[in-house]
Amino acid sequence: MDLKTNYVDVQALPPAVYSATKSDASIIDAGDCNSIRVIINTGAIVGDGLFVPSIVMGDAADLSDGVAIAADRLIGTLPASLAANSIYSVSYKGDLQRYLRVVLTKTSGTNIAASAAIVKSHLSLSGTV
Repeated sequence: MDLKTNYVDVQALPPAVYSATKSDASIIDAGDCNSIRVIINTGAIVGDGLFVPSIVMGDAADLSDGVAIAADRLIGTLPASLAANSIYSVSYKGDLQRYLRVVLTKTSGTNIAASAAIVKSHLSLSGTV
């Protein structure tokens, strides 16, 4: 089997310079897979920008029921704050809820260049990709 057949990459947070909390990133439908991996890339940080990453998951399509995933449900660790020119990768363990999004919460400073992607794996044959 090849990787392309078994994984789907989805842009969760487009590459950009963020100067405020980014809590309205794309909502990703995880209904067609059995596991996910979140990859966050960062570039330059200006003005000591301090941004805290989290992953919100819920069953409502608009994530009105969304809550941050607890650290004990992750394989790997999200940092307390993002560092410049870094890459972070975590996977979720346990039963997936249907929808998720990546959130970057600004706690101080000016801005950060960042992006995020979701890798869906263990795809269901009946789901959409």
